[in-house]
Amino acid sequence: MASQVQPARRRVSIERTFNATVQDAWELWTTKDGIESWWGPEGFAVKVRRLDFRLGGELLYAMSATAPDQIDFMRKAGMPLTTESLVTYTEVVPLKRLTFTQMADFIPGVQPYQVATTVEFDATPKGVRMVLTLDAMHDEQWTKMAVTGWEQELGKLGRLLNPV
Repeated sequence: MASQVQPARRRVSIERTFNATVQDAWELWTTKDGIESWWGPEGFAVKVRRLDFRLGGELLYAMSATAPDQIDFMRKAGMPLTTESLVTYTEVVPLKRLTFTQMADFIPGVQPYQVATTVEFDATPKGVRMVLTLDAMHDEQWTKMAVTGWEQELGKLGRLLNPV
């Protein structure tokens, strides 16, 4: 059987600076409690089932719709209210860079495909600058939803790092 090479996809970047240390931001990306405290867009909750944070290690988590609007969207789209996702860590440079892949295998009528995400952490005089770069999804609507989801997640992360 011949292997199929996936065409290169466009990459999308989101940048945020938080009034926090790189160590504090890194911990929220790399620990069970940290991930559960902010991962998932607004209206969703995440439970970490397994975390092996190292190069080649995996994060298995379940994301559940918890807010009425998100529950309604998931039902209308024919999607389950809880989905499990598996992240594989492909690069780990402590306090600097984190790269992982994840299967987009939850979209009705779309063949599963891999999405790569990179997060870069830089100490600045104003705190920690994070640049999150991800593969575009299979179409513009889903790419927009992915970016919106990450923007919401980074908003939740910011509220933890910059409490009012």
